[in-house]
Amino acid sequence: MKKLLLFSILCSLSSIFNPAFTQKQDSIMISRIFADALTHPDSYKNLEYLCTKIGGRLAGTPSSLEAVKWSEKVLREMNLDTVFLQECKVRYWERGEKETGKVISLKAGNHKLNPSALGGSISTGEKGITAKVIEVKDYDELKKLGKEKITGKIVFINHPADPALFNTFAAYGGVAGYRVRGAVQAAYYGAIAMIDRSATTAHDEYPHTGIMHYADTVKKIPALSLSTNESDRLSQWLKSDPELSIFIKSSSIEHPASVSYNVIGEIRGTEHPEEIIAFGGHLDCWETGQGAHDDGAGVVQTIDILRLYRSLGIRPKHTIRAVVFMDEEMEQKGGKAYAEAAKKMLDAGYWMLDKNDSAVNSRQSTVGSRHIAAIEADRGGFTPWGFSIDATDEQVKKVQSWKNLMLPYGLYMFEKGGSGVDINGLKSQGVPLFGLVTDWQRYFDYHHSTNDSFDKVNIRELQLGTGAMGALVYLIDTYGL
Repeated sequence: MKKLLLFSILCSLSSIFNPAFTQKQDSIMISRIFADALTHPDSYKNLEYLCTKIGGRLAGTPSSLEAVKWSEKVLREMNLDTVFLQECKVRYWERGEKETGKVISLKAGNHKLNPSALGGSISTGEKGITAKVIEVKDYDELKKLGKEKITGKIVFINHPADPALFNTFAAYGGVAGYRVRGAVQAAYYGAIAMIDRSATTAHDEYPHTGIMHYADTVKKIPALSLSTNESDRLSQWLKSDPELSIFIKSSSIEHPASVSYNVIGEIRGTEHPEEIIAFGGHLDCWETGQGAHDDGAGVVQTIDILRLYRSLGIRPKHTIRAVVFMDEEMEQKGGKAYAEAAKKMLDAGYWMLDKNDSAVNSRQSTVGSRHIAAIEADRGGFTPWGFSIDATDEQVKKVQSWKNLMLPYGLYMFEKGGSGVDINGLKSQGVPLFGLVTDWQRYFDYHHSTNDSFDKVNIRELQLGTGAMGALVYLIDTYGL
């Protein structure tokens, strides 16, 4: 015991007077973190179960609650210091029966369509809708046509994502607005339905869904998407027959709001248990697929950080917390509930979010729980490139000073930028936020589509993401921000 104490003192003195010694120790620990992540397939096995046994899990649905129970079970089996559920009330929209569609034309012929209702859309009704189609490239073209030409028609917004952009998130951002607001714009000019080209640079047969919104001042109309290939075909058919009609049918249902949960597990800090490093992904996904990349990968990676710490016997100075968020896809009620609870605990002087934990009452303090960092993984289980950082310039520079420790593992991107919608609510509390940045070239090939399935995830790429976040958590815990 005396020898161990002496060794610890010598190490501490060495780190003070010899920065190279400290960096070497950090390098050794980060190497151990990546080695553990890459040699334990737990996250991959968890993802397989989540995707293939539970599958699609849009917030409010029975399958989403099954996923909550599964997540809690996985965390409890890890013998953590704390595991609990945090309630949130979520929107419950159900797709209903599979959507159908058909092109009707004497010149272009009759052809089946494979539409997908956009999230939150009203249904077409049991009889469906049959009407002539007006194709537009953007809102300016819609405005030029005006109500006289649009009224009573189905508007087809055919705006391709720009394949010339290296950053596919930028390409997605250039077209996602048509999915989100297209129904309102089309309805304003008298359209009876809206069809949108899928928000992806991929050319395939998979329609991509996603959230859309209505406006209280404009009539609600059904909103659906077509795959990029089908959008190209419809555009060609319209060129040969501008008078063609299409039939579409959807049967979505808006249920009353439902109770759901964030799932939280943590290892308490040995020196500053009231200071929290949180990391998370979102459990819900569009039920057209299995939600493997969006965002089952983020869920299992963040859970695996806790396993990794247990495996390596690391006792963090600060509390490290995995948060499995609910309802990112629809209204982000899980992220909002988490931020609100964190603010209340900070103001009330509590050290824990879990009101049922006896530690809450026994560990009251004039200084409440405080997040010192939050990390979100919601860019798929691809090879990690680094992190985007939503923090002060000084904090960004501190993280960038760790770059040499991360470069051996291919992590080179440490730039000021956004983080993620589930942790964004912590920004107003002054919390530095991080987003795991992965190789984004293939992400939107799968995003919000049937194509987002377990078989599209590479085990090594997935586990590298665990290692990357685990290493960042270690450095923040060791040096703070």
